[in-house]
Amino acid sequence: MMRRTVSWFSKSGLTVAAPLLAGCSQAPAYDLMGSLFPAWLLCIVLGILMTVAARWLLLRLHIAIVFPVLVYPSLAAFFTFALWLIFYS
Repeated sequence: MMRRTVSWFSKSGLTVAAPLLAGCSQAPAYDLMGSLFPAWLLCIVLGILMTVAARWLLLRLHIAIVFPVLVYPSLAAFFTFALWLIFYS
């Protein structure tokens, strides 16, 4: 009984690990002045800048935000993930 359980765990572990290892590749990075910056860092910075621009636009249009503590981080995450999907999917 113990041998069958160990065999099942080893087969299922290999089945789970194979797809996870197949997706491994070099992460996208940009060379800026001899230093490699990961692409996700660029997406985060651009997402925050886009959130600042959206805040400026909302203030300019006199649109009141009820829960700014929830809205602005959500906008930053949305812009960050959207940029990642547009450029790196």
